[in-house]
Amino acid sequence: MCGIAGLLDPDRNAEHLRAIVAAMTASLRHRGPDDGDVWVDAGIALGQRRLSIIDLSPLGRQPMASASGRYMLTYNGEIYNFQALRRELEALGARFRGHSDTEVMLAGIEAWGLEPCLHRLHGMFALALWDHQAQSLTLARDRIGIKPLYWCAHGRDGLAFASEPRAFTTLPGWQRRLNPEAAAAFLRFNYIPTPLSIWQGLHKLPPGGLLVKRPGQPAAESRYWHLADAVAAEPRFDNEAEAEQQLYELLRSTIRDHMIADVPLGAFLSGGIDSSLVAALMQAEASRPVKTFTIGYAEAGYDESDAAAAVARHLGCDHTTLRVTPAEALQVIPGLPEIYDEPFADASQIPTYLVARLTRRHVTVALSGDGGDEGFAGYNRHVMAPRWQNYATWPGALRHGLAGSLRLLAPRQWDALARLLPAALRPPQLGEKLHKLAGTLGAETLEQYYRPLVEQWPDAAALLLDPTTPPTLPPQRDREDIVGYLQRLDAESYLHDDVLTKVDRATMAVALEARVPLLDHRVLSFGLALPTAFKLRHGRGKHMLRRLLARHVPPELTDRPKSGFAVPIGDWLRGPLRDWAEDLLSPAALAETGLLLPDPIRQAWADHQSGRANRQYGLWGVLMLQAWQRHWLKQ
Repeated sequence: MCGIAGLLDPDRNAEHLRAIVAAMTASLRHRGPDDGDVWVDAGIALGQRRLSIIDLSPLGRQPMASASGRYMLTYNGEIYNFQALRRELEALGARFRGHSDTEVMLAGIEAWGLEPCLHRLHGMFALALWDHQAQSLTLARDRIGIKPLYWCAHGRDGLAFASEPRAFTTLPGWQRRLNPEAAAAFLRFNYIPTPLSIWQGLHKLPPGGLLVKRPGQPAAESRYWHLADAVAAEPRFDNEAEAEQQLYELLRSTIRDHMIADVPLGAFLSGGIDSSLVAALMQAEASRPVKTFTIGYAEAGYDESDAAAAVARHLGCDHTTLRVTPAEALQVIPGLPEIYDEPFADASQIPTYLVARLTRRHVTVALSGDGGDEGFAGYNRHVMAPRWQNYATWPGALRHGLAGSLRLLAPRQWDALARLLPAALRPPQLGEKLHKLAGTLGAETLEQYYRPLVEQWPDAAALLLDPTTPPTLPPQRDREDIVGYLQRLDAESYLHDDVLTKVDRATMAVALEARVPLLDHRVLSFGLALPTAFKLRHGRGKHMLRRLLARHVPPELTDRPKSGFAVPIGDWLRGPLRDWAEDLLSPAALAETGLLLPDPIRQAWADHQSGRANRQYGLWGVLMLQAWQRHWLKQ
């Protein structure tokens, strides 16, 4: 696990190239505090900051040359099947000096070529490969987008790349110009969708993407893997028991591979279905108690630490809980623009960072349960979609009347009613969910159903001095039902641009490697291809994952309403964060940027403070954009 950067620029000498890339990699030191190096040749420099995980010796250092000397590679990530690939390559005559996955990847590229090698890799990676013979620089990103990779044109005929946007601010001549299209998309979703970046001229390489740059030619982008194609190629199961057993065997082998490390290893454990299943399968493979970590809050409805501890006790894990006070959580907020060096506003970024910081005190690698919702229909929007198809046929007056009834009470009032229920039956954030449901009742099309559930400011253009139009959703494919389609929409944007960005930045900020076995590309495509009946049952998602978890953990330990990795950000904005937020949302502060219109934001702020509406997520996005601009545009 590392941070990488590099520059292709035929007009610069080696000394200048080395200095530039050394500065770029220095800005990424948090990603790799163990080691760092820059390799330079005519017109090209590659750099890396290393977090040593596999082969801790100097033989694992990067940038690394291939055995023939033709290729030079710098890469960020882990290849989990590198030992099997090594045996295959040794049978073909390859010889190895060390024991790193980097050396295996280079040998595979020499034996099979880059794209065939990429198709054989099981893992997460963002790489840059210089080919001396072809005089070409190739960038590639893993299939799911677990590891980030940014690039931009540079100079007369050059190209720069890095793991994080901050590295580009060290480039000579770099101008810090905000991209208004990215800002509009951010306000709509609370993340910046690929290929956009907050900086003008800077691009994210998409998951499964390739980019090739040769001197004298423009950069050429392509894709070596598409999720939709992989899902279409999956076998279709009629027998649920057969599918369940095949998934179980795939998950066990995947987690076994993800546990390979030469440093201490553990797992995040929230007590939910996904993280509990990962911890259970890890413990089944381990010869000693697996170290697990969670955090807890004082606020009711947000604390899952007791459930996590109960699962850990049942499995026999070595469990650690961090009890977080509001003051401790709030201390993280001023540093968020530095940790997430693009605007990012998934409020679970706060507990993710806190649990990562806790975990890093004990281990260097942690497995996470991220991806179970996207792969196995775990979000409420997946569960509700078949019902929406039914009530979309109801008369419009009936649907709109029901929606109006749900909106008669403000979210806080619904939450107050929910507190009358026994704790075990109390839905977390009930008011917010009922208001979201009301928003879907009037939907006439699938796009009208989906967008209000994923957009924080559906009319984001109304906030901007220079509005933009959102892109339409990609079409459904043949044999893709509504649930599978929504899962794919989530996996093709929200997953890598929100969930995985959150995990990458939070863990890398403390030099912790996070691994996501439920996002092995084979597991994800398997889950998306399953019949909906295998994923949704009795009004709940992730049915097949629940059945697998029941083999290890009694259902009563994990069966409870889904709350997610949430924080009480709405209450904090009315309480301890109010002054901080008011400073960023003042009419003068909003007008200062020349980007936002103050009036609709001030109205949302007033509605939230009064309790008339819960605008926490939309306001959090504006606050993170404002805080980011203060940090990065005024340096």
